[in-house]
Amino acid sequence: MPLKKKKVGSYPNAMIIVSLTAALFLIGFCGLLVMQSKKLISIIKQNIEVRVMLDKGLDSAQVADIQKKIIAKPFVLNTEGKPSVIFYSKDEAAREFIADTKEDFSAFLGENPLHDSYRVRLMEDYFEDTKLKLIKTELEKIEGIFEVVYQENLADQINKNLTKIYIILATFAVIMLIIIVLLMNNTIRLALYSQRFLIRSMQLVGATDNFIQMPFLKNGAVQGLISGFIAAALIVGLQQIALRQIEGLLILQEYQKLGILLIGVIILGALIGILSTFQALARYLRMTLDDLY
Repeated sequence: MPLKKKKVGSYPNAMIIVSLTAALFLIGFCGLLVMQSKKLISIIKQNIEVRVMLDKGLDSAQVADIQKKIIAKPFVLNTEGKPSVIFYSKDEAAREFIADTKEDFSAFLGENPLHDSYRVRLMEDYFEDTKLKLIKTELEKIEGIFEVVYQENLADQINKNLTKIYIILATFAVIMLIIIVLLMNNTIRLALYSQRFLIRSMQLVGATDNFIQMPFLKNGAVQGLISGFIAAALIVGLQQIALRQIEGLLILQEYQKLGILLIGVIILGALIGILSTFQALARYLRMTLDDLY
Protein backbone atom coordinates (compact mmCIF):
# COMPACT_ATOMS: atom_id res chain seq x y z
CA MET A 1 0.00 0.00 0.00
CA PRO A 2 1.64 3.29 -1.06
CA LEU A 3 2.38 5.82 1.61
CA LYS A 4 0.37 9.00 1.57
CA LYS A 5 2.58 11.94 0.68
CA LYS A 6 2.64 14.68 3.29
CA LYS A 7 1.61 18.12 2.16
CA VAL A 8 4.57 20.38 1.51
CA GLY A 9 4.58 23.43 3.79
CA SER A 10 2.51 21.96 6.65
CA TYR A 11 5.49 21.82 8.96
CA PRO A 12 6.61 25.42 8.23
CA ASN A 13 3.06 26.62 8.91
CA ALA A 14 3.07 24.90 12.30
CA MET A 15 6.55 26.25 13.01
CA ILE A 16 5.44 29.79 12.16
CA ILE A 17 2.46 29.60 14.53
CA VAL A 18 4.51 28.10 17.38
CA SER A 19 7.38 30.60 16.99
CA LEU A 20 5.08 33.60 16.69
CA THR A 21 2.92 32.44 19.61
CA ALA A 22 5.95 32.13 21.89
CA ALA A 23 7.23 35.58 20.93
CA LEU A 24 3.82 37.25 21.26
CA PHE A 25 3.34 35.61 24.65
CA LEU A 26 6.64 37.02 25.91
CA ILE A 27 5.83 40.49 24.57
CA GLY A 28 2.34 40.35 26.10
CA PHE A 29 3.79 39.10 29.39
CA CYS A 30 6.16 42.10 29.47
CA GLY A 31 3.17 44.36 28.89
CA LEU A 32 1.29 42.66 31.74
CA LEU A 33 4.26 43.14 34.08
CA VAL A 34 4.51 46.82 33.18
CA MET A 35 0.76 47.31 33.67
CA GLN A 36 0.70 45.62 37.06
CA SER A 37 3.94 47.20 38.29
CA LYS A 38 2.49 50.61 37.41
CA LYS A 39 -0.67 49.79 39.38
CA LEU A 40 1.42 48.58 42.32
CA ILE A 41 3.49 51.78 42.37
CA SER A 42 0.28 53.82 42.14
CA ILE A 43 -1.10 52.02 45.22
CA ILE A 44 2.19 52.51 47.09
CA LYS A 45 2.19 56.23 46.27
CA GLN A 46 -1.40 56.67 47.41
CA ASN A 47 -0.65 55.00 50.74
CA ILE A 48 2.35 57.14 51.62
CA GLU A 49 1.36 59.80 54.11
CA VAL A 50 2.48 63.35 54.78
CA ARG A 51 2.28 64.09 58.51
CA VAL A 52 1.07 67.56 59.44
CA MET A 53 2.09 68.31 63.04
CA LEU A 54 -0.08 70.84 64.88
CA ASP A 55 0.92 73.42 67.45
CA LYS A 56 0.23 72.50 71.06
CA GLY A 57 -2.62 74.12 72.93
CA LEU A 58 -5.05 74.45 70.00
CA ASP A 59 -8.74 74.18 70.76
CA SER A 60 -11.16 71.99 68.79
CA ALA A 61 -12.37 74.90 66.62
CA GLN A 62 -8.81 75.75 65.53
CA VAL A 63 -8.07 72.07 64.79
CA ALA A 64 -11.24 71.78 62.68
CA ASP A 65 -10.37 74.99 60.82
CA ILE A 66 -6.93 73.62 59.93
CA GLN A 67 -8.55 70.44 58.64
CA LYS A 68 -10.84 72.46 56.35
CA LYS A 69 -7.87 74.38 54.95
CA ILE A 70 -5.94 71.15 54.28
CA ILE A 71 -8.93 69.47 52.59
CA ALA A 72 -9.32 72.48 50.27
CA LYS A 73 -5.85 71.92 48.83
CA PRO A 74 -5.80 70.39 45.29
CA PHE A 75 -3.12 67.83 46.12
CA VAL A 76 -5.20 65.95 48.73
CA LEU A 77 -6.29 62.47 47.58
CA ASN A 78 -10.02 61.76 47.53
CA THR A 79 -11.03 58.14 48.03
CA GLU A 80 -14.64 57.45 47.03
CA GLY A 81 -15.42 61.14 47.44
CA LYS A 82 -13.87 61.34 50.91
CA PRO A 83 -10.65 63.35 51.50
CA SER A 84 -7.78 61.24 52.87
CA VAL A 85 -7.09 63.51 55.85
CA ILE A 86 -7.09 61.64 59.16
CA PHE A 87 -6.63 63.20 62.60
CA TYR A 88 -4.24 61.50 65.04
CA SER A 89 -4.08 62.72 68.61
CA LYS A 90 -0.75 62.84 70.39
CA ASP A 91 -1.89 59.92 72.57
CA GLU A 92 -2.56 57.78 69.49
CA ALA A 93 0.83 58.81 68.11
CA ALA A 94 2.48 57.80 71.41
CA ARG A 95 0.82 54.37 71.38
CA GLU A 96 1.91 53.85 67.78
CA PHE A 97 5.48 54.91 68.59
CA ILE A 98 5.69 52.57 71.57
CA ALA A 99 4.26 49.67 69.52
CA ASP A 100 6.85 50.23 66.78
CA THR A 101 9.93 50.85 68.96
CA LYS A 102 8.97 48.82 72.07
CA GLU A 103 10.20 51.79 74.14
CA ASP A 104 7.94 53.76 76.51
CA PHE A 105 9.40 57.28 76.47
CA SER A 106 6.73 58.57 78.88
CA ALA A 107 8.28 56.48 81.67
CA PHE A 108 11.39 58.67 81.83
CA LEU A 109 10.12 61.93 80.27
CA GLY A 110 7.05 62.12 82.45
CA GLU A 111 4.98 63.61 79.64
CA ASN A 112 4.02 63.10 76.01
CA PRO A 113 6.19 65.39 73.82
CA LEU A 114 4.42 64.43 70.58
CA HIS A 115 2.00 66.64 68.71
CA ASP A 116 -1.53 66.14 67.47
CA SER A 117 -1.37 65.68 63.71
CA TYR A 118 -3.17 65.12 60.46
CA ARG A 119 -2.04 62.36 58.14
CA VAL A 120 -2.61 63.36 54.56
CA ARG A 121 -2.46 61.16 51.47
CA LEU A 122 -1.59 62.88 48.22
CA MET A 123 -2.68 62.62 44.61
CA GLU A 124 -0.29 60.49 42.58
CA ASP A 125 0.64 63.42 40.30
CA TYR A 126 2.22 65.23 43.26
CA PHE A 127 4.49 62.35 44.21
CA GLU A 128 7.79 64.03 43.34
CA ASP A 129 10.40 65.47 45.68
CA THR A 130 10.13 68.93 44.11
CA LYS A 131 6.36 69.02 44.49
CA LEU A 132 6.51 67.54 48.00
CA LYS A 133 8.81 70.35 49.09
CA LEU A 134 6.34 72.90 47.71
CA ILE A 135 3.49 71.14 49.54
CA LYS A 136 5.50 71.20 52.77
CA THR A 137 6.15 74.93 52.39
CA GLU A 138 2.51 75.66 51.52
CA LEU A 139 1.08 73.72 54.47
CA GLU A 140 3.52 75.18 56.97
CA LYS A 141 2.20 78.66 56.11
CA ILE A 142 -1.17 77.71 57.63
CA GLU A 143 -1.54 79.15 61.12
CA GLY A 144 -1.52 76.43 63.76
CA ILE A 145 0.68 73.97 61.86
CA PHE A 146 3.96 73.29 63.66
CA GLU A 147 5.74 71.17 61.04
CA VAL A 148 5.12 69.02 57.98
CA VAL A 149 7.05 65.74 57.85
CA TYR A 150 7.47 63.23 55.02
CA GLN A 151 10.11 60.71 54.01
CA GLU A 152 12.46 62.69 51.83
CA ASN A 153 13.98 61.20 48.64
CA LEU A 154 11.52 58.29 48.75
CA ALA A 155 9.54 59.66 45.81
CA ASP A 156 12.60 60.07 43.60
CA GLN A 157 13.88 56.61 44.51
CA ILE A 158 10.56 54.99 43.61
CA ASN A 159 10.27 56.96 40.36
CA LYS A 160 13.86 56.14 39.34
CA ASN A 161 13.42 52.42 40.06
CA LEU A 162 10.13 52.39 38.15
CA THR A 163 11.81 54.04 35.16
CA LYS A 164 14.55 51.40 35.23
CA ILE A 165 11.95 48.61 35.25
CA TYR A 166 10.14 50.16 32.28
CA ILE A 167 13.39 50.55 30.32
CA ILE A 168 14.43 46.93 30.96
CA LEU A 169 11.04 45.50 30.00
CA ALA A 170 10.72 47.78 26.95
CA THR A 171 14.22 46.81 25.78
CA PHE A 172 13.39 43.11 26.18
CA ALA A 173 10.13 43.54 24.25
CA VAL A 174 11.88 45.39 21.40
CA ILE A 175 14.60 42.72 21.21
CA MET A 176 11.94 40.01 21.10
CA LEU A 177 10.08 41.90 18.37
CA ILE A 178 13.24 42.15 16.24
CA ILE A 179 13.99 38.45 16.77
CA ILE A 180 10.51 37.30 15.78
CA VAL A 181 10.48 39.51 12.68
CA LEU A 182 13.80 38.00 11.55
CA LEU A 183 12.66 34.49 12.48
CA MET A 184 9.33 34.94 10.73
CA ASN A 185 11.00 36.26 7.58
CA ASN A 186 13.33 33.26 7.38
CA THR A 187 10.62 30.73 8.22
CA ILE A 188 8.11 32.15 5.74
CA ARG A 189 10.81 32.38 3.09
CA LEU A 190 11.51 28.68 3.54
CA ALA A 191 7.78 27.91 3.45
CA LEU A 192 7.43 29.85 0.18
CA TYR A 193 10.43 28.15 -1.38
CA SER A 194 8.29 25.21 -2.48
CA GLN A 195 5.84 27.67 -4.08
CA ARG A 196 8.41 29.59 -6.13
CA PHE A 197 7.55 27.84 -9.44
CA LEU A 198 3.83 28.34 -8.83
CA ILE A 199 4.52 32.06 -8.31
CA ARG A 200 6.57 32.15 -11.55
CA SER A 201 3.83 30.31 -13.47
CA MET A 202 1.23 32.83 -12.29
CA GLN A 203 3.49 35.67 -13.43
CA LEU A 204 3.90 34.06 -16.88
CA VAL A 205 0.14 33.89 -17.42
CA GLY A 206 -0.18 37.60 -16.63
CA ALA A 207 -1.20 37.60 -12.96
CA THR A 208 -0.43 40.85 -11.18
CA ASP A 209 1.71 41.01 -8.05
CA ASN A 210 -1.35 41.94 -5.96
CA PHE A 211 -3.28 38.94 -7.27
CA ILE A 212 -0.37 36.60 -6.49
CA GLN A 213 0.25 38.06 -3.04
CA MET A 214 -3.34 38.12 -1.81
CA PRO A 215 -3.79 34.41 -0.86
CA PHE A 216 -0.35 34.29 0.79
CA LEU A 217 -1.03 37.50 2.74
CA LYS A 218 -4.39 36.11 3.88
CA ASN A 219 -2.61 32.98 5.05
CA GLY A 220 -0.04 35.09 6.91
CA ALA A 221 -2.82 37.10 8.56
CA VAL A 222 -4.59 33.89 9.65
CA GLN A 223 -1.35 32.50 11.06
CA GLY A 224 -0.78 35.76 12.94
CA LEU A 225 -4.33 35.83 14.31
CA ILE A 226 -4.14 32.20 15.44
CA SER A 227 -0.81 32.91 17.16
CA GLY A 228 -2.24 36.06 18.75
CA PHE A 229 -5.31 34.28 20.11
CA ILE A 230 -3.21 31.44 21.51
CA ALA A 231 -0.75 33.91 23.11
CA ALA A 232 -3.66 35.90 24.59
CA ALA A 233 -5.18 32.70 26.00
CA LEU A 234 -1.83 31.74 27.55
CA ILE A 235 -1.49 35.19 29.15
CA VAL A 236 -5.00 34.94 30.64
CA GLY A 237 -4.29 31.40 31.84
CA LEU A 238 -1.03 32.45 33.49
CA GLN A 239 -2.78 35.40 35.11
CA GLN A 240 -5.54 33.18 36.56
CA ILE A 241 -2.96 30.76 37.97
CA ALA A 242 -1.07 33.67 39.55
CA LEU A 243 -4.30 35.05 41.09
CA ARG A 244 -4.94 31.70 42.78
CA GLN A 245 -1.36 31.32 44.02
CA ILE A 246 -0.44 34.87 45.08
CA GLU A 247 -2.51 36.49 47.78
CA GLY A 248 -3.34 40.16 47.26
CA LEU A 249 -2.61 40.12 43.52
CA LEU A 250 -6.28 40.79 42.77
CA ILE A 251 -5.96 44.48 43.68
CA LEU A 252 -3.45 44.95 40.83
CA GLN A 253 -5.87 43.77 38.16
CA GLU A 254 -7.16 46.31 35.64
CA TYR A 255 -9.36 44.27 33.34
CA GLN A 256 -10.05 47.07 30.88
CA LYS A 257 -6.32 47.61 30.31
CA LEU A 258 -5.80 43.84 30.17
CA GLY A 259 -8.41 43.63 27.40
CA ILE A 260 -6.61 46.36 25.45
CA LEU A 261 -3.31 44.50 25.93
CA LEU A 262 -4.77 41.22 24.65
CA ILE A 263 -6.34 42.92 21.61
CA GLY A 264 -2.97 44.56 20.94
CA VAL A 265 -1.23 41.16 21.05
CA ILE A 266 -3.72 39.72 18.55
CA ILE A 267 -3.44 42.71 16.18
CA LEU A 268 0.37 42.62 16.46
CA GLY A 269 0.34 38.94 15.50
CA ALA A 270 -1.74 39.65 12.38
CA LEU A 271 0.47 42.59 11.38
CA ILE A 272 3.67 40.58 11.78
CA GLY A 273 2.19 37.71 9.78
CA ILE A 274 1.15 40.03 6.93
CA LEU A 275 4.33 42.14 6.84
CA SER A 276 6.68 39.15 7.09
CA THR A 277 4.82 37.34 4.31
CA PHE A 278 4.82 40.47 2.14
CA GLN A 279 8.56 40.94 2.58
CA ALA A 280 9.34 37.28 1.85
CA LEU A 281 7.06 37.28 -1.23
CA ALA A 282 8.74 40.37 -2.65
CA ARG A 283 11.98 38.41 -2.99
CA TYR A 284 10.42 35.65 -5.08
CA LEU A 285 8.45 38.10 -7.23
CA ARG A 286 11.69 39.82 -8.24
CA MET A 287 13.65 36.61 -8.95
CA THR A 288 14.77 35.73 -12.44
CA LEU A 289 14.13 32.23 -13.80
CA ASP A 290 17.78 31.26 -13.27
CA ASP A 291 17.62 32.33 -9.62
CA LEU A 292 14.63 30.04 -9.03
CA TYR A 293 16.87 27.04 -9.69
